[in-house]
Amino acid sequence: MKIEKNKVASFHYTLKDKEGNVIDSSEGREPLKYLHGAGQLIEGMEEGLEGKEKGDEFDLEIAPEKAYGNRNEELIAEIPKSEFAQFPDLQVGMQFQLSGPAGNQVVTVKEIKDDVVVIDANHPLAGETLNFHIEVTEVRDATEEEIAHGHVH
Repeated sequence: MKIEKNKVASFHYTLKDKEGNVIDSSEGREPLKYLHGAGQLIEGMEEGLEGKEKGDEFDLEIAPEKAYGNRNEELIAEIPKSEFAQFPDLQVGMQFQLSGPAGNQVVTVKEIKDDVVVIDANHPLAGETLNFHIEVTEVRDATEEEIAHGHVH
């Protein structure tokens, strides 16, 4: 059975950066399950899995445009340090969920200056080419309930 719209697929993955360092992996965990065609994966991943079958093992390179997009310098801002007063141990790398005109978004502290904190609302992998190694472990028909709800049960 091939992966196509309204099929539930499971797969193991290893994600590496351009230097070959592992960023994320399903090793030691259950395979990732998703409903194909429901928009649960980044565009390039779903395109790369289309037509694959149980047992297929392959490498997949995904350009930023089909992953988390290119970096947008407009998503970097300086916020008065006083806005972070409730975080006395504020450190570079910390992440926060903020509410704004664009809805909720996760921001990362990039720099702490004397009176301002530089935050970045870009996805941490924005601008990166993603290199996956994939092993498809299962493909099955989705249930009517899964299709109606738009996710795997």
